[in-house]
Amino acid sequence: MRPKTSFDSISPIDYRYFDESLAPYFSDRGFLSYKIRAEIGLLKALEKRNICPSAVVEEVEKACASVTSEEVYEEEEKIRHDIRALVNVIRSKVSDSAKPYVHMTATSYDIIDTANAARFRDAVQVVLVPALKDLEKTLIMLTLREAETVQVGRTHGQHAVPITFGFALSGYVSRLGVCIEALEALAKELKGKFSGAVGAYNASSLFFDDPESFEKDVLSELGLEASEQSTQVTQPEPMTRLMAEVSITLGVLANLSDDMRALQRSEIGEIGEEFGKDQVGSSTMPQKRNPINFENVKSLWKIVMPRTVTVFLDQISEHQRDLTNSASSRTYGESIAYTLSATKRLQKTFEKLSVDKVNLEKNLALGRGSVAAEPLYILLASLGHPDAHEKVRNLTLTAQSERKGLEEVALSDADMIPYLAKMTDAQKDILKNPSAYTGISAKKAKKVAENWTKRLSL
Repeated sequence: MRPKTSFDSISPIDYRYFDESLAPYFSDRGFLSYKIRAEIGLLKALEKRNICPSAVVEEVEKACASVTSEEVYEEEEKIRHDIRALVNVIRSKVSDSAKPYVHMTATSYDIIDTANAARFRDAVQVVLVPALKDLEKTLIMLTLREAETVQVGRTHGQHAVPITFGFALSGYVSRLGVCIEALEALAKELKGKFSGAVGAYNASSLFFDDPESFEKDVLSELGLEASEQSTQVTQPEPMTRLMAEVSITLGVLANLSDDMRALQRSEIGEIGEEFGKDQVGSSTMPQKRNPINFENVKSLWKIVMPRTVTVFLDQISEHQRDLTNSASSRTYGESIAYTLSATKRLQKTFEKLSVDKVNLEKNLALGRGSVAAEPLYILLASLGHPDAHEKVRNLTLTAQSERKGLEEVALSDADMIPYLAKMTDAQKDILKNPSAYTGISAKKAKKVAENWTKRLSL
């Protein structure tokens, strides 16, 4: 029988979307290493209180270095308990004098929840947030580069008033920046516990007058703080908030991708993804150049977003503990993995994004100046026209039916003469050149870009 590879895995997260940078946190070996850190943290706290000899700590640490996932799973097959299996494997590698101290006073979820808090914190801080900041930096660069590039704004899929492409991107710079800050803050809020089977410190209070201080010492070995109050498990809300923010972050990326995909439509063509010389867009239509990267991100969001419901369902645990989140909570890391995949994919795509300024100008001109309808209406109202909105609406209908520009129709309308006479040259120029009617798009784009460069120290 041939040896198994990642291509024999069932989940695409293990082959198609696998990212080695997350393996130290979310692989079984990675999880095992954090559980071992919790067990060693316990021994060091016991040593600090002169209960466990330093020689035992050294012996157990050395033994833990050789513990493998394979051994633990083999033991679990026999006893049907994952943490006790880990404890048994560690105990099998140490002397009889060291055995009593392994897992002393601990319950399973003192180890599991503490390990989870530490590894999810580290995965977000060390891997996900830096990747998001790289993408943010690239979006900021594009925002500044295209801050003055005029583009027709779109609402409800229809042409609205002009903006700039940099302004459109700056909205995502801001939204993503808020997410990055939230992820950083929420990762720090993950708590551990070492309070025993029901959270009342029953076991540790047999040895310590202040078991909360003992808990603090254990958790400090992993750089964690204790949940203010816990049952057999930590309070679920910090993890729930973090995973919700992961979904929100990927939602921002999916929205950005949707916009970029729409701008790549054949009839719009304002931007383009890089297309390799050997890349194929369709198995039957050789001319196709599909926006696959943006579509992929949207597809990844469709996996992660519904899973957030599962995280909220896991918020509920009966009395001091039940196991209804046991299987489901094991999948949380996948949401971070999919979000990282989307982030890195967008990073590569935006680094080489092309902007077609000819098509941007052509699309803006499609409305024959109708985008000037808003400023014309507002100016007429300010000059005393009794029904400015209705007047401009009728002018646009005339322009459309006669296939003329709005400016041409407005200038030839007798009712408009007294109002046009009152307009300044700058106001009239807006009607003649609607592309100048961009408000403070360019200024705002630059302001947002500079703000997030500073806030995130990019």
